Amino acid sequence: MTAKVVVVCNQKGGSGKTTVSMQLAGAFHRRGYRSLVIDADPQNTATRWAASASDEKPFPAPVIGLSAAGGKVHREVAKFIDNYDVILVDCPPAADSLIPQSALLVADLALVPLLPSPLDLWASVGIREVIDQVSNINQSLQSLLVVNQCQPNTKLAKEVVEILSDFGIPLSSVVLRQRTAYRQAAIFGQTVHDLDSAAKPAVAEVEELTDEVCRVLNLPARKIT
Repeated sequence: MTAKVVVVCNQKGGSGKTTVSMQLAGAFHRRGYRSLVIDADPQNTATRWAASASDEKPFPAPVIGLSAAGGKVHREVAKFIDNYDVILVDCPPAADSLIPQSALLVADLALVPLLPSPLDLWASVGIREVIDQVSNINQSLQSLLVVNQCQPNTKLAKEVVEILSDFGIPLSSVVLRQRTAYRQAAIFGQTVHDLDSAAKPAVAEVEELTDEVCRVLNLPARKIT
């Protein structure tokens, strides 16, 4: 099958783009999908994440660095379409960069992680505008906003989540909380699935988000072979 392309993007750094990309790639791999991470961020965080894995237990999905492609990254992504089922593109934190604009041209889904704070919300307006502009060309492009590093019992988080319903991008029903497991996974070059039982709440969140992405992309929750 032709791969579904998920572009993980936001204008602001620290929103969790790489965390979401890597966790989803691992989750899709566990479900039988051939997943690929394209590291399009010049900071190469996804590449370093995968390089932190041991030789005995490599990261479950291949990670390819393509930040040098710049505004032609969509052409590079297209080269892998027939070899994978799901491609996740980890973009740099800049809405005015040519990379997310290019990647979105071939994307099926723009996934936008967002921290629940007014500053992050205001800073994310730029990527919403980019998605709207590219949608005029790529008319099949869908988008989804994911609240990340959330402390749901705080008043601020509740207020920001309420505001997001009018942001202009559909809001995911899944909220990723602020958990140590996500940082630990990066340190060991793995996903939360590979950690001990203390990571179970994080695993449940990632699985729920993977389910939702499958629904948006019209993919079976488990690959049918």
